[in-house]
Amino acid sequence: MARNLSPILKQSRREKTALHPKAIKGMTKRPYGPGQHGPQSGRQKLTQYATQLREKQKVKRMYGLLEKQFAKVVAEASRRQGVTGDIMVQLLEQRIDNAVYRLGLATSRQAARQVVTHGHLLLNGRRVDIPSILLKPGDEIQVRPKSASNAYFKAVAETLTGNTPSVRWLSFDAKKLTFKVTGLPAREDVSEEIHEQLIIEFYSR
Repeated sequence: MARNLSPILKQSRREKTALHPKAIKGMTKRPYGPGQHGPQSGRQKLTQYATQLREKQKVKRMYGLLEKQFAKVVAEASRRQGVTGDIMVQLLEQRIDNAVYRLGLATSRQAARQVVTHGHLLLNGRRVDIPSILLKPGDEIQVRPKSASNAYFKAVAETLTGNTPSVRWLSFDAKKLTFKVTGLPAREDVSEEIHEQLIIEFYSR
């Protein structure tokens, strides 16, 4: 399975946004792009193309996708009826690894991807290990009974009991480590700063 193995702090500094909790401290210490010319790079005025490219790269890395995967998401959003940018964000949010992250079952999308690929989840009673699966209303997901007994998920259950993140399109039972898809994510459910129109313009060239 292909992955981007470049350091997450380097990616975060390049995109000027923390892509992982561990990157926050490093970005505070060096709030400029990577490389020997990093401190001066912020003075350059970006072209329209460069602005679109940087936004595309930021969101792609935010959700942990490679270029081919991300292009497929944009292409699928373009085929569907509605506002293409909003649909693109919705498709990204519907990924099962993103749902795991949103509910606090993992501290980052990278960790959530690992939870899925290691086969710790059941989707409608069947074991899954593909993080790109798109959830739909009515789907039920649970941590496998065998996995729920390990130290990691015991700690997660204890942390989330009574302190579950609020996600409008998901209902979560922290004690049983199960959640159900009650609707579809809306654009306003995404707290990160995303300028989706720039990405659509990039792929429309």
